[in-house]
Amino acid sequence: MKTLPTLAIIFSLLLNTLTSVSNTSPDEFAKKTISVGVVVSDLEKSLDFYTNVIGMAKTFEFSVDENFSKKSGLTDGTPISVVVLKLEDSEQASEWKLLSFGKEANHPQQMYIMDDTGPQYISIFVKSMKPFLERIKKNNIKILSEDGLKLGNGNLFVLIQDPDGTFIELMGPE
Repeated sequence: MKTLPTLAIIFSLLLNTLTSVSNTSPDEFAKKTISVGVVVSDLEKSLDFYTNVIGMAKTFEFSVDENFSKKSGLTDGTPISVVVLKLEDSEQASEWKLLSFGKEANHPQQMYIMDDTGPQYISIFVKSMKPFLERIKKNNIKILSEDGLKLGNGNLFVLIQDPDGTFIELMGPE
């Protein structure tokens, strides 16, 4: 039988091993959220989808001029206008930043998440699926998942796509 001090030493060694695997410290990050920039083909259409169907809040906008966009390597000098959306207007909410260069995507419209590389979907956890389903129906958005797909514990899963084909997973109680 292992003694308590022996178990404490084993636990300490295991903890040291696990913490040494990470190359970063949580204290290195100024924010605990990730901001995601999404290039869309039609800014107004996407803005309408994310605010009126998903229910995101437009929190602010900003522009990047020709000089900075070129020096930063973001573009060839093309200026950028960005609209920032959040699930709620708070400092703790992640940012979904929409921008458009007024051109169609170079990749095919995806039918499934395996049809292209790169970010394919976002997951949004909701308190009640009811208002989302009402807005989806009102805006004639096609539901890709089976109707009423149950996850257990009274939660539903609904899969839709934004105007450019990014998959949106909505999960929450009926």
